[in-house]
Amino acid sequence: MTKTAIIIPARYGSSRLEGKPLLKVLGKSIIQWVYEKAQKSKLADMIIVATDDERIFNEVKSFGGEVEMTSTEHKCGSDRIMEVVSRHPEISFICNLQGDEPLIEPDSIDDVIKNVKEDDKADISTLIRVLKDEEEINNPNLVKCVTDKNGFALYFSRSKIPFERNSGIANFYGHLGIYGYKRAALEAMTTLAQTPLEKTESLEQLRALENGMKIKTSVVDFVPVGIDTKDDLEKFKQIVSERL
Repeated sequence: MTKTAIIIPARYGSSRLEGKPLLKVLGKSIIQWVYEKAQKSKLADMIIVATDDERIFNEVKSFGGEVEMTSTEHKCGSDRIMEVVSRHPEISFICNLQGDEPLIEPDSIDDVIKNVKEDDKADISTLIRVLKDEEEINNPNLVKCVTDKNGFALYFSRSKIPFERNSGIANFYGHLGIYGYKRAALEAMTTLAQTPLEKTESLEQLRALENGMKIKTSVVDFVPVGIDTKDDLEKFKQIVSERL
């Protein structure tokens, strides 16, 4: 029987906010907030945190979550996830959910899963959102995406794409860093060499496009709040306090 797994890579080290998976908001760690959102998915059979840090391992165990230790040598989250998947031959579909996205919508997680489970042409899936703010559109830290008429990604870039020779015709889309994979696609992504466009833009998903893989997108209408800085943490505290 094939299964679908949400795997949450979580590292202690961070250049801007050390130990962020363990930071507490309203008595719960960030990793617990993310895990509980994953639990609301209707399409996942398994949820596993993948970490290389015993403190995170123990925290996940403390709130009853599933967690597996992985190598400290991994260079990216995809490799860490693949180590976990390699231990589970029953896993056929994978959702890579970042451990610092506590406001992710469960329905959006299911959109990512649905696209790789139900679309035979989709090797990988991800989310995008319409950008209206000119500062966001021009921000190189916010990755943009252009798609074909069927929602498959044509390209991802840190630049403003498409170029507006004629304005007001096409939407601008920002990329959200959540991915769904068919197992074979994840295996390929973690064994293929880096590609020229990937190195140029420093965007791992371009490796998939350069090797002919198809990335299906879904458009969502929420603005994510990733926890990368102290300001992000304060913003998240404010949002969840207002929702009580």
